[in-house]
Formats: sequence, structure tokens, C-alpha cells
Amino acid sequence: MAPTVQKALVVTEVGKPLQLVTDRPVPQPGPNQVLLKVTVAGLNPHDEKARDAGLFIANNLPAVLANDVVGVVEALGPQVSKYQLGDRVLSHAGFDGAFLQNGLQEYALSDIGASFKIPDSVSDDEAATLPTNIIAPLFGLFAQNGGIGIPAPWTPEAKAFDYPGTTLLIIGGGTSNGKFAVQLAKLAGIGKIVVFGGPVEELKSYGATVVLDRHGGYDSALKRILQEVGDDLLYAFDTVNMPEGQILGLNALSSSRKGKMARLVPRGPVDETKVVGKKAGFELINVFGSSQANPDLAYPFWERVPQFLTEGKLKPLPFTVKNGLTAENVNEVLDRYRDEKPVVKPHIHI
Repeated sequence: MAPTVQKALVVTEVGKPLQLVTDRPVPQPGPNQVLLKVTVAGLNPHDEKARDAGLFIANNLPAVLANDVVGVVEALGPQVSKYQLGDRVLSHAGFDGAFLQNGLQEYALSDIGASFKIPDSVSDDEAATLPTNIIAPLFGLFAQNGGIGIPAPWTPEAKAFDYPGTTLLIIGGGTSNGKFAVQLAKLAGIGKIVVFGGPVEELKSYGATVVLDRHGGYDSALKRILQEVGDDLLYAFDTVNMPEGQILGLNALSSSRKGKMARLVPRGPVDETKVVGKKAGFELINVFGSSQANPDLAYPFWERVPQFLTEGKLKPLPFTVKNGLTAENVNEVLDRYRDEKPVVKPHIHI
């Protein structure tokens, strides 16, 4: 049985380091929820932006961070039959402002729709590389609202879609989002996956058709992309650039047909005067990677992920581990994100 209070790392003031508390209440699962005894909390760049700039949390302090959560089922909510006590579960925590689901605490709630039982062949850490970093490209590629609208391959709309005849441009292939975007595109059967930036052999192992490096300036980059896509590009996904850099993907879109680009960094508008020759126009779409925000797409996906992992259709990404729920461990990782130092997906072992 879970205790009534627990240890947790919390943001008490925006711009200040996380602090350890020992008296945070342990939440109780409601309908369609389970309580997890957390084993792994995965951190991402948005956690640093939450700590230092208040992203998602400014009006709901104190706040617990980490939306990538792995744990063992400790208690079941009413009428929950999807899991049993002791199951290992991967959970994508919500952004609802209560922080009862986030990972930097000993016990956390999980929505059963935004989670799955981890296959025996997959470790806790391997599973924890997925949630935040795969849901964003899932929505970017497959959401009809909030994405470029390629049908998810398990939906009825997929039967009429020409995946082999489709070209997709992914900008920022070296990011975790970019690597999972390549895997999802391959899973869907997209015929030509052009990736700009990132490790060539790794991205090709995930299914990239062409990987272009980032050498040279803007004109050189656009020329090399257009040599691969011609005037056929209707779908692009930018995982990394600020608005001024998003001009590259927009100018790679088809001029004769209306193209779409999804972006993960919606920090304001782009300068449309620099987007040239788009006779049919274009659409720029902001992506918000929350499973709970689009359950019709996310929940059926999570149901299928164990099989995708077991069959090798989805591959976990590299990770690093810090042992212990300590403020020093987590603040050090978030400081590296803040200082733009290299970070391999960091996991805190609770």
C-alpha cells in the first residue's frame, strides 16, 4: 500500500532551482487512472523552460516536472481492468496544471489511455525515451487539426492515401523528435523521407531515404533540398528552428500546390515576405504534443506501441541515467539544457 505522503522535487518559484520536499500528498487514482510507484522520470528541454521561464507551470506553483514517466502499478482506479498490480507501465503525463501525473515524485497518477504495459523485451529506460518525443511528431504528421494531416496508418482514411507516392521533409533530424518522426514516417510507409540535419547512418537505420547535412548557408541548404523534392513537396515538419529558420522548410514546399508545414517551436510568426513563389499558398501549423489534448489520435497509438516495439517497427533512443531523486541531479540536467550543452535523453531513477 502506498504511503499518504511522499518525496518530490518541486518548482516553488520560477527561475529558481528545484527543491526537495518530503510531505507532498500521494494522489489517489480516479476512474480510468492507476497509481504508479515511479521508477524513471524522463526529462526534456521543456522542463528547463518550465523551471526557468514558467512554461506550463507559472500560474500553478508549486509544480512537479517530467512528463515521461515509468512506474509499477501500485493501485487501480474504480473499474480499471487494463492493468494489474505490479505491471510495468509507461505513461505520458498530462499538462493539466495539477502535476499529479508528473515523474519527479515517488508516486504519480497515470491516465490509462495515455499509457501502455511495457513488453518484457523493453527496459524501463528504453520505454521512457518515447512519450514526449514521439507524441509531438505523431501529432505533427498525423493530426488532422494541429498537424499536417497525413492519415495515421491504422485509421480508415489510410486506405485511400498514397503513402508510397508521398514525400516528407523533416528538418532537425538530430533531435529526438526528428528521429521519432522518421520512424513514424517509415511505419506509415511514406515513400520518400528527406531529412535535413542529423546523424546519417542512424537516421537511415530508422527509415530515412535521404539525409542532407547542414553545411553551407541558407541558399545552399534550400538548393540541396529542392534537388531532392522538386515541386512535389506538400508535407514538411520542422522540429528545431525558431521562426526565422522556419523559412527554409516553407520555401521547400511546392509552388504549384498548397503545402503544409508543422513546427514544434511556435515562437511567433514567420516573415512571410521571405516565403516566395507559393502560388497556391501554404499552411503553417503549430504542434502541441499532449496525449490528453488529442486522445482520438494518441490513445489508439499507445495501444499499438507495445507491438510496434516488439516487432522493431519503433526503436527506443539513446539515454543517460542519474540515480536518485535529488535536486542536484535534476538541476544539473536542466542547467545543461539552459546552457545549450549537449544532452542525451536524461532519466532520473527514482
